[in-house]
Amino acid sequence: MSDNENRYSVRSLIVTALVAVVGTVLVLEASGRIDHSDNKDHVPVGDFQAIHVKPGEEFRMSRKSSELHAVCDNGYLAIAADVDPSFRGILVDYKNRGIRCQRPSPTDKDLASEPAGEAGNE
Repeated sequence: MSDNENRYSVRSLIVTALVAVVGTVLVLEASGRIDHSDNKDHVPVGDFQAIHVKPGEEFRMSRKSSELHAVCDNGYLAIAADVDPSFRGILVDYKNRGIRCQRPSPTDKDLASEPAGEAGNE
């Protein structure tokens, strides 16, 4: 390689890239373009998966606890943190519909009288 090709060292290019990223974040923060919300009303508590387990089939699960627990809140399943039980979130499916704690009775008048378009619009 000639001297013209090694004009900048690898270290100087890495430092320049880091300074550019940090500078961009600082400018965005100073101009108010990065939103830091203290409102915990619409913050996801976590990402969950359902594992289908057939009778007699074994499945692997971590032995470490998740530090979350489930609570039935107004008929819907809520997930709450063990360290702060007041911080809880209702479990919803991919269409933002609440997951019930128990199967509703066919004679339950509250569910039958609710219009289909209003479910989950709270």
